[in-house]
Amino acid sequence: MGLFDELKELGVDVDGAMRRLNNNQALYQRLLNTFTKTIQEYQVQPDFDGSNYSEIIEKAHAIKGTSGNLSIMPIYESYTKIVDLLRKDDPESARDEIKNILPVQEKIIDCIKKYMQ
Repeated sequence: MGLFDELKELGVDVDGAMRRLNNNQALYQRLLNTFTKTIQEYQVQPDFDGSNYSEIIEKAHAIKGTSGNLSIMPIYESYTKIVDLLRKDDPESARDEIKNILPVQEKIIDCIKKYMQ
């Protein structure tokens, strides 16, 4: 089993991403590598300050956009909810969503890193 098959098992719409990229596998792999760097740079943890979470919204929005462009659907959908919840001033629900997505996010990142070394 290769990278794309494992990503599909984790809920990534590899076929959709490949259609958008004219089936350029090398480009998709480079973008996946960039995605792992985005996750590291914009890491969102559930223990954010409850009074001012504008920075968390920015970080979550960046991850949402990058994951959406690459059809990493579990992460895209979750970070869409996180951004919406924070914009609606519901940090507790956003924290729960972050806690739920972090293990999935870690599996996807580990899968990408496994093949990108």
